This record gives sequence, C-alpha cells and structure tokens, in this order.
Amino acid sequence: MKMSGGVEWGLHCCVVLSGAGAPVPAAKLAELHDVSQSYLAKQLQLLSRAGLVRSTLGQSGGYVLTRAATEITVLDVVEAIDGVEPAFRCTEVRQRGPMAVPAERCDTPCPIARTMESADRAWRESLRGVTIADLVTDVNRTTPPEILAQARAWLHA
Repeated sequence: MKMSGGVEWGLHCCVVLSGAGAPVPAAKLAELHDVSQSYLAKQLQLLSRAGLVRSTLGQSGGYVLTRAATEITVLDVVEAIDGVEPAFRCTEVRQRGPMAVPAERCDTPCPIARTMESADRAWRESLRGVTIADLVTDVNRTTPPEILAQARAWLHA
C-alpha cells in the first residue's frame, strides 16, 4: 500500500488542531511542519471537503477540527486525502491470453483478487481502529514535555 505524502501532513495537522484550543492559520501549520503553504493548503482543502476540518475567517481565523479527536479515525484522514478506492483493481487476467477462461466461467473472484481484497479490508480496519485522539496520546507519551510546551506556546504566539 502506498499513500501520498499528503496523508502524513493531514494527520500531523489533525493532531495539532486537536489540542490547539483556537483556530490555527494554514500559514502557521505550514511553518510548524516546514512544508510549503500552498501544498499544505491543498491537504487542508481535502480535509475540509471531507468534513474533518473547517476554516474560520477573521483576525483570529484558521482551521479547527469539526468534531472531537476521538471521533476522527486515521482512515477518515487517509480517505479524505487519497480517496476511498481500493489499492488493488482486478483486471481479470485469467480471461486473457491463449488459455483465457470464458467470462461466464469466472463466476467468483480469483484467488489473487480475494487475497488482495482481504488485505485491503484488514488494512482499512486497522486504520479505522486508530483515532486522532489515540495519536495525540502517543505523541504526548513520546515527545519531551518541554517540546510540547514550546509547540503550544509557539502556535499561539
């Protein structure tokens, strides 16, 4: 499974927004993550279209999560950024070539398609089981407290 880099940035933004306490401008998020503001804006637009974040206007405008971090899964972010299509698409290879099986004899998915679909379901179920709140807990557990405090202060400076 290969995901776009936007998924990583989208997840980082959701983690930051979950604890920000106030809207965070896209420019501030881009600077925090050392990524191009235009690139990050595209990811934030995708998250917004999916209903995971919303932007607020005005002097203190920026982005906020639309619901609690416990209600947004990693899969929600992945699908917002990369789409909902499965990674594998069966092209019915068994119906091609000199030994092609007639379409009417292919009444069940081939073992390869079944295996790939099973793997896709397992991958999605795994990502559905992790929320932004879970990621926040892990970030808080693994990041030195002084760095977390500096990041919070910097966001609101």
